Amino acid sequence: MLSYRHSFHAGNHADVIKHIVQSLILDSLKQKDKPFVYHDTHSGVGRYDLTHEWSEKTGEYKQGIARVWDQKEIPADIQGYLDAIKTLNNGDNLRYYPGSPRVARAQIRPQDRMVLTELHPADHPLLEQEFHRDHQVAIYKEDGFKRLKASLPPQERRGLVLIDPPYELAKEYRDVVQAIFQSYKRWATGIYAIWYPVVNRCDIEDMIEGLEGLGIRKILQIELGVAPDTNERGMTASGMIVINPPWKLESQMSEILPFLKEAIAPVTGHFKVEWIVPE
Repeated sequence: MLSYRHSFHAGNHADVIKHIVQSLILDSLKQKDKPFVYHDTHSGVGRYDLTHEWSEKTGEYKQGIARVWDQKEIPADIQGYLDAIKTLNNGDNLRYYPGSPRVARAQIRPQDRMVLTELHPADHPLLEQEFHRDHQVAIYKEDGFKRLKASLPPQERRGLVLIDPPYELAKEYRDVVQAIFQSYKRWATGIYAIWYPVVNRCDIEDMIEGLEGLGIRKILQIELGVAPDTNERGMTASGMIVINPPWKLESQMSEILPFLKEAIAPVTGHFKVEWIVPE
């Protein structure tokens, strides 16, 4: 299925948590001069216009990035994430929101590179247009997991893989576990960040159980919820499962998540940072 369009959801609470974690991981990789690769399995279009009718139709960004944007005092560790947004907007007015490729592009240095994969026939040309003539960015119109398998191990031996499929089908949770199984065999030292939505908690529990069964150590779970779990339709929370997380990530998110909860969902929100599999 290729019906999912992120333009309806850009800048929502799930994007906020995903891109903050992504930004912190990339910042940690920059602490060494050696080059790294950023590999994105489901890239989208790169940037999103929050004044577009699709964004306005759902208004999800108003309960996400807009609430963070309006805060007077913010944790220092999310400044890099906010700077990536400010770069697109040329000021204080929030119109454009960066997808994960744009968040990454704001972080990488001349010695680093990006690999982006987008299969959607409408989104792929927009992604190519966004990074036209950018020699540090390679873009593929392929299945994201197949391209990942073909690209590992990277020549740099350092880097981040962001895995964030739309989860339109239940099998995609199993596909993520299989992709990690295949990737980790090829590149055990890479950082893998898996985004997940909480629509049906059982799907997340099954995916975590599958990851635990792979025998991989150092798996951290980070989650931000805006409402209690429910049997009704709709995403109540989302999170990131990070394999080989930077050593500071746990403490950084332990400080950031209370701020996000108060900014986005002060009454009904919840959060957690815990090890699925410790070191």
